[in-house]
Amino acid sequence: QVQLADSGGGSVQAGGSLRLSCAASGYGYNTYYMAWFRQAPGKEREGVAVIGSDGRTEYADSVKGRFAISKDNAKKTLYLQMNSLNTDDTAMYYCAAGQGYSSLRSLLARPQWFGYWGQGTQVTVSS
Repeated sequence: QVQLADSGGGSVQAGGSLRLSCAASGYGYNTYYMAWFRQAPGKEREGVAVIGSDGRTEYADSVKGRFAISKDNAKKTLYLQMNSLNTDDTAMYYCAAGQGYSSLRSLLARPQWFGYWGQGTQVTVSS
């Protein structure tokens, strides 16, 4: 079982950068795939980026080339580096962890395959 605590959100102007962090505690951290999801008011939760236990990554088309997901297994911490932010990136961001699903790319559209979630951190981008 894993507990997640995400942080690092804030307010930034368009074109700026932020780095989100997700600290994990518990057992089996290295065996989970992990991801960042986001949800804007009135919209469904969407997958932003996912990283497998082997380090492979996948990104939503809307953030490809601007965001980078990474993890430090020694620190049990997941990161999301967000560059060139725009107002469409404004949302509550959640880290998530899960096991048992084999298609990394498909996980971006399957939040139900993540059993553990952080509490969320707000990102607000102003023009």
